[in-house]
Amino acid sequence: MRRLLAIAVVAILPLTNVTAARAQEPADRQQAFAAAAEEFQVPQSVLLGVSYLESRWDAHAGQPSSDAGFGPMHLTDAAAYTGSNHHHEGEEDARGDESRPLPAPEEQPEPTEIPASLRTMERAAELTGESHERLRTDDAANIRGGAALLADYQKALGAPLSDDPGEWYGAVAKYSGAEEAGAAKFFADEVFTTIEEGAERTTDDGERVRLPAVPGLVRIEKWLEKLGLRPPRADGVECPASVSCEWIPSAYQQLPNGNYGHYDLANRPVSQKIDYIIIHDMEGYFLPSIRLNQDPNYRASWQYSIRSADGHIAQHIKSKDVAWQAGNWYINAKSIGIEHEGFLAEGSTWYTEAMYRSSARLVRYLALRHGVPLDRAHILGHDNVPGTLPTTVRQMHEDPGPFWDWAHYFRLMGAPLHQFGGPQAGSIMINPDFATNKPYFYGCDRKNPSAACPPLPAGTVWLRTEPRADAPLVKDIGKHPTGESLYSVYDHSARASTGQRFAVADRQGDWTAIWYLGQKAWFHNPAGAPTAIPSMGLVVTPKPGKATVPVYGRAYPEQEAYPAGIPYQAVTPLQYTFSAGEKYTLAGPAATEYYRAVTFNLEDHKVVRGKTKYLEIQFGHRVMFVKADDVQVSFSG
Repeated sequence: MRRLLAIAVVAILPLTNVTAARAQEPADRQQAFAAAAEEFQVPQSVLLGVSYLESRWDAHAGQPSSDAGFGPMHLTDAAAYTGSNHHHEGEEDARGDESRPLPAPEEQPEPTEIPASLRTMERAAELTGESHERLRTDDAANIRGGAALLADYQKALGAPLSDDPGEWYGAVAKYSGAEEAGAAKFFADEVFTTIEEGAERTTDDGERVRLPAVPGLVRIEKWLEKLGLRPPRADGVECPASVSCEWIPSAYQQLPNGNYGHYDLANRPVSQKIDYIIIHDMEGYFLPSIRLNQDPNYRASWQYSIRSADGHIAQHIKSKDVAWQAGNWYINAKSIGIEHEGFLAEGSTWYTEAMYRSSARLVRYLALRHGVPLDRAHILGHDNVPGTLPTTVRQMHEDPGPFWDWAHYFRLMGAPLHQFGGPQAGSIMINPDFATNKPYFYGCDRKNPSAACPPLPAGTVWLRTEPRADAPLVKDIGKHPTGESLYSVYDHSARASTGQRFAVADRQGDWTAIWYLGQKAWFHNPAGAPTAIPSMGLVVTPKPGKATVPVYGRAYPEQEAYPAGIPYQAVTPLQYTFSAGEKYTLAGPAATEYYRAVTFNLEDHKVVRGKTKYLEIQFGHRVMFVKADDVQVSFSG
């Protein structure tokens, strides 16, 4: 009888009693989950599990996610879907080979359709009587909306409002918004794995939330069959079996005037070893970005795209072939590019847990398959890829930006960032607490670019010229030849990022200095709330007698290595200075190679290998290269 009355109350609440419901609003987020679960007869473990997969229970200061989702339950609002797609905006030549420069990409038409998965807030508003504004900005209202949706999906499947979490498998799968059976199943399986294992954390706004483990849970997947989802495609995709993945091929065809688009055939890893995996954000949405990758005239490409809401993966280019994705031909020829739905800042500031998990599994799979080390010197953001020449440094891209949670990402890969050494170690790893580290930025609002961004979690620290909070930011003469570094969210000139290792240059009280772009760079690192951890390892410094050492954006062979018919590619030093007395952390040796691929036919492509030995170092926000003969290597204990 009590259950019937509760269901009746739910049915009339949107019309008659929203005000009364608000009068008893819960005191904290844990109570908000409990209250919404009871009100809509959803098992609290299911509600908590779904929310964890969407947002890890964070409210994100009312800001939208990568695909217009709001709040702990990631309710999607079509009004926040701009339709804009700025993929690879800016001056960067994605191919990054000046021997075959590409024209700037043509302006792309704006998409007009809005996916159904971006309209869940409309239905939540109907079911709860809450306004869109409250569903966006009030976490308790948002959780009510998510609970109402789950109950609505359960009823639509003809399933009971059961106390058994396993009976909710179909409703959870539908909550993902996925159109593919594999994507819906991946999302539901991750939710139920979270329920079985339990979880507990402090959210981005200081709320402590706990999901007690429910071991031995029996998942009733029969409801999945009623959702009418697309069957999975079997096209030989290179993905782990545990994720949802399909093959949507990128365009490869001949174009007029000897051009072709828009990647290069290769035979990796036979021809060249894959040493890097590059993490991008799309600066746009999933479907429009995929369409760009299918256009042979578009001057950029990448191997994988990952959807935000459910973590679904589309592979476009085989890993053996070379995508035009990182703006540096040396890196392109030795890397795999992964694009994630979303924006560095504009219109969104956070990425879903479902996407993090799916991406982490893909990266781990690719890294193990190709022998790529799971560290931040080889799992690079696009913003960590160096320019090839002094003239290209300024135009290199900045994604995925400071709001990408590298520490969480590496934990999901099974390679957590950890301390190695004591407090006086000669090198450190940047590792602020993501949830509580909220540095100042401006530039998140394209319509008002000078406005401050909301205080949001970030995996980065500001670097200053002196050990004090009001000291100027350090300079990056490549990014700003005549000006100062900026606090813009799009400017990493004076920022160090989570997982990056640097040699310690000095310490004063709560401040630590690192060697960075040829200068001492100070960041706040108090013992009570450290933003870096000890990380002993190898460092390089100029050999005795060398006042300065050139640094490079690529590790190309010496001129003598080039056979007849292949033009020599000059190895031009970048504009930075690596002086005697400075130290930089060593990532390892870098292969001395140039992949000559300027025609449509694989038979014409050649790998030039040289004898010069290069080393990869963490020189600034971006990795760079030095010649091994110029430096000496030592252990920094």
